[in-house]
Amino acid sequence: MSAFSIRRRILGIDLGDARIGVAVSDELGMLAHPVETIPARGDAAGRIAEIVKEKNAERVVIGLPRHMNGTVGSGAAEALAFADKLRARVSCEVVTWDERMTTLAASRALRESGKTARNSRGVIDQVAAQMILQGYLDGLQAAGGLEAQDGPGAAQQH
Repeated sequence: MSAFSIRRRILGIDLGDARIGVAVSDELGMLAHPVETIPARGDAAGRIAEIVKEKNAERVVIGLPRHMNGTVGSGAAEALAFADKLRARVSCEVVTWDERMTTLAASRALRESGKTARNSRGVIDQVAAQMILQGYLDGLQAAGGLEAQDGPGAAQQH
């Protein structure tokens, strides 16, 4: 019997002032894939709630911006407030995950693939969301499964 099993998907969210990137896990919970970029203005939580239903997601992972020393700043307060807002709109679990350096890493990856800053503006948030989610999925695998949520990235429910 295989150690792999089909499971409901997990969404990854990269919050930004102008745009929100969304990524989704595969059915095995091993790989993250970009989904779409949502304008941050308007009903972003409503659109994410729709994606949760469309993808039959069991969990939403929101990137929690931290300073390099691990402390949280104003961006983290906004992410936590958005997580609370989203919890009121979805029936699945909503957690946060350390997102240090993901936007920088996404920019670098896109630049190395030959994309200019202008050409990557529409996808950089999706790639950052993909990196947040991939880090979360890798953390789950290293910890031994879906229920394990403690560790360096420390998913949190608030």
